[in-house]
Order: sequence, then C-alpha cells, then structure tokens
Amino acid sequence: MQNDRLKSLLEGCYVTIPTPFADEPGLPVNEAALRAYVRFLIDSGLNADNATFLAGGAAGDFSTMTFDERALVAGIVIDEVAGRVPVAMGAQTTSTLELQKLAKTAKKLGAQFIQVSCPFYFTHTEGDFEEYVRAAAEAEPEIGIIIYNTFWTSQNLSFGMIERLATIPNIVGLKWATPRTDAMEFEDVTSHFSKRFTIIDNNLYFAHSAMPALGVRAFEVHNCNFWPEWGIKLVEEARGGNYAEIARMLVEEAMPFYKLWVEIEKTYTSGDGYLDKLCMELVGLPSSRCRPPTRDIRELYRDKARDMLIKIGVPRVRR
Repeated sequence: MQNDRLKSLLEGCYVTIPTPFADEPGLPVNEAALRAYVRFLIDSGLNADNATFLAGGAAGDFSTMTFDERALVAGIVIDEVAGRVPVAMGAQTTSTLELQKLAKTAKKLGAQFIQVSCPFYFTHTEGDFEEYVRAAAEAEPEIGIIIYNTFWTSQNLSFGMIERLATIPNIVGLKWATPRTDAMEFEDVTSHFSKRFTIIDNNLYFAHSAMPALGVRAFEVHNCNFWPEWGIKLVEEARGGNYAEIARMLVEEAMPFYKLWVEIEKTYTSGDGYLDKLCMELVGLPSSRCRPPTRDIRELYRDKARDMLIKIGVPRVRR
C-alpha cells in the first residue's frame, strides 16, 4: 500500500530544480535563492496533485557538489516545501556505498524518493546495476526509488533489466528515455510497465506517451522551472486526453527552449540547468552560473533567451 501511494504521488510534472550558487569564491550554495525558487514554484500552483520536485539532480549540479552539499540542497527544498509537494533527492553516484548512504540520508531528511542511474565512467554491466539498486532498496526499504535510464552516460537498460527491477518492491518510478530506433524501445517498455511503475517521460513524447496504450502519467520538461503554469496545463491536458493540444504545446512552446539548449551544447558549453537558470533570472528570480567546468552563459545568451521566452508567451519576462 505504501508503494502504491508513492506511485500515485509521483504522477504529474517532475520538476528538476536547479541549484543556485552565490557569486563569490568557491560558488557556495545560495540558500536564500533556492528557497525563492521553491516558493515561486508553489505560489505558481504546483502542488502534491500535479508535481514532484527533484532536488540535486543533474540540473541541480549534483556532479559538482560534495555529499554534504547534496544533503544540504535536499534539506532546504524539503524544508521550504513543508509537505506541500513530494520531493525526490538526486542519488546518482559511482559508489554503491555512497548510494546506500544517500538513500538513508534522503529518508532522514524527509524525501519521498531518490533518483538512481546506472553508475557512470566505467561501463558497468546490467548485473552490476541490479546489485547496486538492490543494495539501495535494502538500505532504506521505505524510500521510493526512481530508476533513470541515462543511456548517454552509462549502460542502456534492456527490457529484461526492467523486468528484473520490477521485482524490487520499492522501485516505484521509471524515468524513461531511450535511443530512437525502429524497435520502438520507448513504447515497448512504457506499454508493458506503466501499471507497475509511474513512468516519467524524459523523451518529450508526451503527446502520445500519455495515451492509454502507453500509460505514462508523469513528465519532465524544463519549462516548469520558469513557467510552472505551463506544466500544470500539460498535466491537465494529459488527464483530459487532449493529445492534440499537448502536441501543440510541445512544438510551439517547449521546442524553442530545447533548440536553444542544443545550440548552446554544440557551440559553447555543456552541462544541465544553465539555460533554466538564465530563464529564471529573466522572469525575476535570483540566479547564478553553474559550477565549472560548465561555463557561464548569462551574458552571451541573455538576449536570445529573452527573445525566446517572449516568443513562446512566458509571463513575467523582464525586458
């Protein structure tokens, strides 16, 4: 029953909150700015019925933070949320021992979930990953585990691997992305496992993944960070079965953001969260750069980002 409740809580927008840093030596975590982000999201209508917040994921700079900083960020988000929205703590790591510690820390802080990916750097096998995840599940049986298929950095999870993971009771979410081939791996897994897991579409296929045949009930889209109302509307349209409107939203209002992101990745810097932060600054929120090696994009791309936000109809844009 607890796992069913966690699966239900995970439905809606999966909002990957960037971590703001102070503009001073060492780029420490800016607690006041992070609290302002969370308040903005909640004041704009995100709640337990339509969202889950991810603290310290890739967009949250987990890869540049110490263990203590990751716990600090998750604790701030959980404290500011005050039970109004479920929270996942990013738990990507290259160490099984650290993963177990992250699971226990997340539970102690009050998170409902941890997000876990296959360890990166080494090309681990699926057997390695299964043992790794089982260690986390046993370390903290009451935490909900979200499996994130980051195939671009590590092992791509097979259908058979998902079958084996489905036997672990507290794995409740599957953040699903796949390489695109004619074998339709995305559709194969979502159509078979959408009753076992709450599946988070990380491929921007919302217009058809929300259909009953695939059964996706959660969606990650970065627009939510600077335009929460957009994400709320996406969830409402999905629940209402208005797939044509979802397709329009993606093409007209999400695609311009992602195209600019890809342009920056190809020509200037790489990472995650940096364009979100710039867009958040442009709607009046405190912001910062990401920690290096990701370079600061704010001055170089400010005008392009502002023009993009105005074009797609984002409210509160500062001119």
